[in-house]
Amino acid sequence: MAAEDVLGSLWSLDLVGTEASVPVARAFVRATLGGEHPALDDVTLLASELATNAVVHSDSRHGGFISITLAQRDQTVRLTVRDAGADTRPVVSDDLSGEGGRGLFLVRRLSQCWGVDEEAGGRAVWCEVKF
Repeated sequence: MAAEDVLGSLWSLDLVGTEASVPVARAFVRATLGGEHPALDDVTLLASELATNAVVHSDSRHGGFISITLAQRDQTVRLTVRDAGADTRPVVSDDLSGEGGRGLFLVRRLSQCWGVDEEAGGRAVWCEVKF
């Protein structure tokens, strides 16, 4: 069975692991889901946070790539950001007074579920947003 049969609609974009790719990731989400999509704002924000984490904290920042994947089935959008991985595992920071570290806090708050999958050659951080 094809991935599209299991996941519904599926879209993906590969980007260079630099901070300049973060607005491209946001634009990809907006163009893919469309301006009237009920989960557009949440998924766009989460894509921005996960792409930022990937290009700042993963080994992709050393000339590698990140991949943004959107899948939609029924009333759920699944966002996955793949990167080259790192020596440390992503952690949710509950310190809202800090200058950074709130990306995964937002992922946890805005999504119905999320996780981190270690893969051959990297890592995938994913979340699901219901609408």
